[in-house]
Amino acid sequence: MGIPSVTTNLSGFGCFMEEHVSDPAAYGIYIVDRRFRSPEESCNQLTQFMFSFCQQSRRQRIIQRNRTERLSDLLDWRYLGRFYIYARHLALSRSFPDKFNMDPKAPLKTEGFRYPRPSSVPPSPSVSLHSTPHHSDAEDDDDDEEDRVVVRNPDELPLHQKMLKFPLIALLEIKEHLIEWASRAGMQWLSALIPTHHVNALIFFFIISNLTIEFFIFLIPLLIFYLSFFSMVICTLRVFQNSKAWEHFRALTDLLAHFEPGLDLEQAETNFGWTHLEPYLYFLLSVVFVVFSFPVADKSWIPCSELAAVALFFTITAFLSLHASAQLFARKALLTEVLSGACSLTQLLPETLWLLRVLGMTFITVPVGDVLVLNMGIPCFLYGHLFYLLFRMAQLRGFKGTYLCLVPYLVCFTWCELCLVFLNNSTPIGLIRTCVGYFLFIFALPVLSLGLAAMLMIQLVQWFLTLEVTKMAVTLVVCFVPVVLRLWTRFSLNPIRVFRSLSHSSIVKLILVWLSAVLLFCWMYVYRSEGMKVYNSPLTWPEYSNICGPMAWKESNMAQTQILCSHLEGHRVTWTGRFKYVRVTDIENGPQSVINLMPVFLGDWMRCLYGEPYPSCEEVKLSSDPQPLPAPAPPVENPLCKLKRLAKHDCHIKRFDRYKFEVTLGMPLERKTKNGTIIEDEDATKDIVLRASNEFKSVLLHLNSGSLVEFSTILEGRLGSKWPVFEMKAIHCVSCGDIRVLSRKQYKIEHDWRRTAQSALQFGFDFFFKPLLTARMEEHSETETGTETEEDGSRERTF
Repeated sequence: MGIPSVTTNLSGFGCFMEEHVSDPAAYGIYIVDRRFRSPEESCNQLTQFMFSFCQQSRRQRIIQRNRTERLSDLLDWRYLGRFYIYARHLALSRSFPDKFNMDPKAPLKTEGFRYPRPSSVPPSPSVSLHSTPHHSDAEDDDDDEEDRVVVRNPDELPLHQKMLKFPLIALLEIKEHLIEWASRAGMQWLSALIPTHHVNALIFFFIISNLTIEFFIFLIPLLIFYLSFFSMVICTLRVFQNSKAWEHFRALTDLLAHFEPGLDLEQAETNFGWTHLEPYLYFLLSVVFVVFSFPVADKSWIPCSELAAVALFFTITAFLSLHASAQLFARKALLTEVLSGACSLTQLLPETLWLLRVLGMTFITVPVGDVLVLNMGIPCFLYGHLFYLLFRMAQLRGFKGTYLCLVPYLVCFTWCELCLVFLNNSTPIGLIRTCVGYFLFIFALPVLSLGLAAMLMIQLVQWFLTLEVTKMAVTLVVCFVPVVLRLWTRFSLNPIRVFRSLSHSSIVKLILVWLSAVLLFCWMYVYRSEGMKVYNSPLTWPEYSNICGPMAWKESNMAQTQILCSHLEGHRVTWTGRFKYVRVTDIENGPQSVINLMPVFLGDWMRCLYGEPYPSCEEVKLSSDPQPLPAPAPPVENPLCKLKRLAKHDCHIKRFDRYKFEVTLGMPLERKTKNGTIIEDEDATKDIVLRASNEFKSVLLHLNSGSLVEFSTILEGRLGSKWPVFEMKAIHCVSCGDIRVLSRKQYKIEHDWRRTAQSALQFGFDFFFKPLLTARMEEHSETETGTETEEDGSRERTF
């Protein structure tokens, strides 16, 4: 980096350089002014000099060093001796004016003093030369003088001079520029040859086609839970930093109060408390996301035992970092909360320990409204006392304790409640695993690391043997190669720059913004699903046929009938009809569309990697030996054997097919014959068509023509027209005796968003108010559902 020369204008060297060099800092000599400034101002000037020097690039420091070397002529003793002689003569003339006569204002003779400089550098350091960069006679150097100058930095020369004086360095620089230009042009040509837009679009549609609603239901709650839990940890660490800031603030206020007795400490403490509430607000918002996502997420993917230990650790540390004035009430509140939670956890003990289970029992329940219940028991009284302590905590200093004591204690309160929730969802084996795991993590970390590395290597080898990692690697390569190529060529993606940009942004704010967006989108979807709630209609198929069928067309016309029947849209009906036939309307296979775009050899390999090979289909050879009676039944031939010799490939990926069906059902009619017998008749004009998804595949593929089926659907679309098309919601074969057909009713898989939202709200309420108050939203919804089911059953029995 180089060390600059630092001096002052009180020293001889500093005065000399300040007098004879017009811009000493340009030559690496920094002169601090000590004559007419205070020590603090001189220190600030020295700091500014060092800061400006550190901000210089490597090239600027090299140029500055080369300029410093140009001062060698000025600092040569052959020329410095002239100043010494001049000083002696001046001293003698002042001491003995009669013997030595000398004009003190006469200029110093500096013949022979010269050092070349380019016109871009600051003025010459000699006082005898001009202080401006204009041309002077002393700078007209001849050829010998120019040859005498040693150029130490080739980068300062133009290209034509560099080619003559430093040909090897010039060739290397040209080579680097050519390589850079060729790589940039090559990437542009490569990106133009590869259709990245089309590949990205195909990969996007492939991913979307394989992401089902069940996958989103599984992934989104887990994602929200883990991100919000990570945000809680970060905010808690920032709260710990604020506790250190409080200590520094108190030390500073005590010092200021000693010198300024009239300082308003309470107002200063109030302002400081309000300005440091931001991490607490982010923490409470993260708690809301954790509380509402935990009951919805899959508990098998959440390590409740390990998270309980983490929550316990943050509970203790958050309590120790509280304000000194809040320690008394906080100690009582934490003890009360722990006792209440311990009494509630006694319900998990075996029934043989009934004496301990009594501590957590609820003796009296008082309904408060339709969905709330007030409980009376030991945990309930303790929890009520906790709310009283929180109120007293907020009441301190005229309710200034709200942000001084209550809000900081809510961090400890929340971690304690989370610890109790995680313990309630943990297992004894999980708790033992957590204790042993953390013990090994602390005391046997090197051995544990080696063991984990060995287990990881073994698992990787096993995955490679089963080709699972190969499938994952191929899938990731196919997905990310065009994306990375596009980002690299278009936006010049730099991983270091991306990491720096992320490090400068607030991770907590980024997490909370995205979680809010995801939650808002999910809430809008749930609200839309709730708004589409259907009506269980008592309408029968014959009634619908009379109102919206051929008889109504004859009375008026089809258009008027459709307008009239549009009032029935949204009615959910359950009818019984005769199955006629089913056909496949669409086949979706995302992997096949991507593999078909690849070269033949690569497509065949991926087809066998992801799919299944065609069966061997060996022909049974007829034996001349007599066979025992009765002869064994011939083996069942695989239907694919008929197409194997016509197939273009050795493997297929039909297991990824997803089908859409159309089922045609007829309404059974009864009529009497001449003999008086009742037979069933069918009218094709009264048939309806049902759209069925892939969930009904197992039932529809094994139905026979004429089977009596019971189905459920919602009336929508072309009501009152010929052959209306509805969506199948459920189907059940009444007259099927085939074991391959399900005996129970097959329903369309639809997530109950209403019950999921109610469970999340109930858990969130119980998290903050249980065991004092509990919500019964799920029981209330189950009562409503049971009533609707009974109405459906009574209505179906009347058909």
